[in-house]
Amino acid sequence: MVVVHPRQARDCARATGQLAKTDALDARALAHCADVIRPTPRPLPDAQTQELRAILGRRHQLIVMRTAEQHRLAGTSERLAKDIAAHITWLNDRLATLDDDLETLLRASPLWRENDDLLQSAPGIGPVCARTLLQLPELGTLTRQQIAALVGVAPLNGDSGTLRGRRTMWGGRAHVRAVVYMGTLVATRYNPRIKALYERLLAAGKVKKVALTACMPKLLTMLNAMLKHRTPWQAQEVQG
Repeated sequence: MVVVHPRQARDCARATGQLAKTDALDARALAHCADVIRPTPRPLPDAQTQELRAILGRRHQLIVMRTAEQHRLAGTSERLAKDIAAHITWLNDRLATLDDDLETLLRASPLWRENDDLLQSAPGIGPVCARTLLQLPELGTLTRQQIAALVGVAPLNGDSGTLRGRRTMWGGRAHVRAVVYMGTLVATRYNPRIKALYERLLAAGKVKKVALTACMPKLLTMLNAMLKHRTPWQAQEVQG
């Protein structure tokens, strides 16, 4: 069994002229899509990886709740402010507990522990970014083009004839891409290679967000090479 993105399966049906949608039509469309595209099977994540994803997912939920509560503090009454502050304190306690659980889970796996240490050796990559990237088992096994496309940081062409359209990034694994964005933001200040690229793009007239986005594939390529060659950032040579 292979899990594919619903949009891909639906677009395949539309491409054959099938606009109606019923269970029977969907079954035939899925069978045709599988026969034509032949998607590559990927192994299901093991129990440890599923637990890591669950903890990181819950951690993200708590952070979203804490941010919302912090916004509610502005302009609220003193009585309600105390209630909101108490909830924020509880959320902070739960986040601390989840961070401890994450640390325990990672230290129980020699491979994860090594990968975590390798990733965090790169300036700009902190614990949250490194542990989110651990959910990406393909990191270190694919080429730089493949890993960039998988995460959704590969610039996609929009050309037609003589028209050269804007390059855009979309698709891929959104939750990983969001974390890589924040890691790149930090790397533009503390990672010499990313900082040099960022400043060069700014000097060429790129706006800051465009320059930052262009640095994301570079950082991901570096991390991919580090895991592929099992070398920390200081000693690694960036390869495809």
